[in-house]
Amino acid sequence: MHNTLYPDANRLPRTVWMLGFVSLFMDMSSELIHALLPVYMTTVLGLSVLSVGMVEGIAEATASMLKVVSGAWSDRIGSRKWLAVAGYGLSALTKPLFPLASGAGEVIAARFIDRIGKGIRGAPRDALVADATPAALRNAAYGLRQSLDTVGAVLGPLAAIGLLAVYADNLRLVLWFAVIPAVIAVAILAFGVREPRRARAETALAQADRKAWNWRAARDLPPAFWRVVALAALFTLARLTEAFLVLRGDQIGVSVVWIALVTLVLSLTYAMSAYPVGLLAARWGRKRLFAAGLIVLALAMVLLGGVLPWGMPGFWLGVALWGLHMGLTQGLLSAAVAETAPPALRGTAFGFYHLTIGLMQLIAAIGAGWLWQTVGSSTLFNLAALLALFCLAALWRGLPMKDET
Repeated sequence: MHNTLYPDANRLPRTVWMLGFVSLFMDMSSELIHALLPVYMTTVLGLSVLSVGMVEGIAEATASMLKVVSGAWSDRIGSRKWLAVAGYGLSALTKPLFPLASGAGEVIAARFIDRIGKGIRGAPRDALVADATPAALRNAAYGLRQSLDTVGAVLGPLAAIGLLAVYADNLRLVLWFAVIPAVIAVAILAFGVREPRRARAETALAQADRKAWNWRAARDLPPAFWRVVALAALFTLARLTEAFLVLRGDQIGVSVVWIALVTLVLSLTYAMSAYPVGLLAARWGRKRLFAAGLIVLALAMVLLGGVLPWGMPGFWLGVALWGLHMGLTQGLLSAAVAETAPPALRGTAFGFYHLTIGLMQLIAAIGAGWLWQTVGSSTLFNLAALLALFCLAALWRGLPMKDET
């Protein structure tokens, strides 16, 4: 019988590809800016590493708190696309604020507004991927979206390096170029993405008796979902944000002109691995690949911490492995959330998932900034490596034994 929801159950739907290109262009815009932002904040604006950690952590936590609301709201109204359009549109509006800023306060405000946009769009977008994709292809779908997202994260720093060379280090002029891909992303989402009709009808019907969203929705999410969230929370504490990789590169002597290469290298390995990992998960299972990701993360932290006497080559290898660990883990976690959450509560589930991750990022960022200033960056990276290995012990209870298709 012909499946009206998934016309070709053996191919990834057009919606997934379009959402991937939306992520590509928006991440290109964001990373063109953010590849230089940590060093800009410490060297030009005079902020401490702890302050940078607090700004990054609070910004991500703000985004995550909004994701739980927007995800649940998309379940209640039975529509996800236009919430995602609103979130991407808000982020696009912040891009001109960075080149227009004249001080630290304006840069920080732009960063927070951008993260608010991310908070609005994240959970509805992730739930929309699941709505549009057959269960057997969800590992590949999330891997593809993540790969295209990370291609944008490669192109952004690459554009920053090229534009700085062409325009003689005119940073403000270069930042204006970030506006163009952001506008393209919003246009693709608004005019190129079609929301599955059945998904809208089912979510609206399932939520028709809810008068308002409330925290009790968490009670309807199964234990398997919360095991995935618990594992992801522990893992997030071990995974230092890329801002600390950029600061580490600056600390060991990577010149400001080439500091964007940190984001470029990690994004390249991330982009090259995420989609193949999604395809391999159907054959090897999530647990083996996620375990490999934890081991790779631990090795990356050891190299970044300088335990092995490999000097600058060791640092760049550590950056590449950090990107590889992201490719080995992020798409699989999203697929596990989609699999363990009831279809009618998928947006709510992704909201709670992102909320937990954001709170852990806040704790990790502030803690990492404090450790950097008190015991040193090398010790910080080595402690993160030990925590990544500790996550292996919790892995077998955190993810389902096999994919349920």
